[in-house]
Amino acid sequence: MPQAAAQSQLPALGDSVAGEFSVATERQLGDRIMAQIRRDPLYLDDPLLGDYLQSVWQALLGAARARGELSPELEDRFAWQAFLVQDRTVNAFALPGGYVGVHLGLLATTATRDEFASVLAHELSHVTQRHIARSIAQSKQQSMLAVASMIIGMIAASRSPEAANALMVGGQAAALQGQLNFSRDMEREADRIGYGVLEQAGFSPAGMASMFERLQQTSRLNDSGAYPYLRTHPLTSERIGEARARAQSRTGTAPRRELEHVVMQARARVRMDLRPDSLREWLRTPEATGADRAAQLLAAATSAQAATVLRDWHAAEAALDRAAQLARGDSRAERAVAFLRSESALARGDAQAADAALDPWRGDGSRASELLAARISLALPPASGRLKRASEDLQTWLAMHGADVQAWELLGQAWEKLGQPLRAVRAQAEARYVAGDLQGALDRLRAAQQLARAPGQTDFIEASVIEARVKQVEAEWQQRVREELRR
Repeated sequence: MPQAAAQSQLPALGDSVAGEFSVATERQLGDRIMAQIRRDPLYLDDPLLGDYLQSVWQALLGAARARGELSPELEDRFAWQAFLVQDRTVNAFALPGGYVGVHLGLLATTATRDEFASVLAHELSHVTQRHIARSIAQSKQQSMLAVASMIIGMIAASRSPEAANALMVGGQAAALQGQLNFSRDMEREADRIGYGVLEQAGFSPAGMASMFERLQQTSRLNDSGAYPYLRTHPLTSERIGEARARAQSRTGTAPRRELEHVVMQARARVRMDLRPDSLREWLRTPEATGADRAAQLLAAATSAQAATVLRDWHAAEAALDRAAQLARGDSRAERAVAFLRSESALARGDAQAADAALDPWRGDGSRASELLAARISLALPPASGRLKRASEDLQTWLAMHGADVQAWELLGQAWEKLGQPLRAVRAQAEARYVAGDLQGALDRLRAAQQLARAPGQTDFIEASVIEARVKQVEAEWQQRVREELRR
């Protein structure tokens, strides 16, 4: 039997746990963990980086679907969401219920889109094969709340062992840690299936091998705890050798350093560590004039963003001009640099320049474009008429993407400026609700209730919506309290 056919018939390690730890229970556990993670200051909602992450994630998810890795139940029940963490360490992690977290340090370290995709493909395969359920099935005598707390503690430990002490105590935590570490067989299966997903999605099959080699080399040069990914996913000579053998058996293209990825790598470099000393270090880095185009663009884009955060407008503009020149001819890279220029202009208070920079890419359907356009409209003079159009555009966006916290917040600001206080407070409440803060949402909805009952209030439709939402969120809050008491 050919090797590929034999591998495709290997049993999925997750199959045997379906009756022990249900899909519904795993999703519920994942939702509980994510509700806490979203309140963490390091949870990052960066529209530009988020769009880039989603472009890779959705391609991999589509490939996993095409390969039959997603059962109908998993596809319907799991969240299938990837999110960013503002942390400089090189790490990514899968959570119960179809959530995958990515540290900015990982994106800043990967030289190519293929390398970045290889890590996501590996984590996605842990989810599709239900390795997490298998790992914690033996702990089902624990309450779900306790398991959630332990997992959150382990995530905190990847950043700071001290930060995790409040959540991980005693031998109980140590025992669960041992159960949640993926076995060697699980790691090999995630490599094998992840490799197939990576190739199916159109990424270079060599991306996984080159990523392994990069992690191995850089961790040896800098063994300072900056690579928690290697503690939870230890590299062995066997795994590296298998990745190399798979890459050599294919005749596809080698990983290519796409310029859009370079701009995102630069953004991750800056956003992962916003301390002034770190930002000034990027500005002091000599320009890579003798290097290739990608290396020069990386240096220019990094300098442009660091200078913007430091409010060094002259340095920012010079670096943006250089980056635009280097990106010319590559539409995706040109778009990314245009977004950086628009953000920089907005940060220095020049909404007109920000508007001009965004204009060629306005309405491209991306979240980054929608939200940046709204921010610009909020900064333009009210008489321009742009704010009303922005509020309408945001409402249209939210009709399709109702879980967008930033869009609700911007809509609230727009309605407040347009003299619609009732709608503004309701939008603030919806932002809190989507973020998982039910108590905060209820507080804002009750404030809106009082406002709706004030003399002279004529927005009866909005008042009716608010009354209905108060009842819905109150019922959900009471249900959550009852669940907590039962645990």
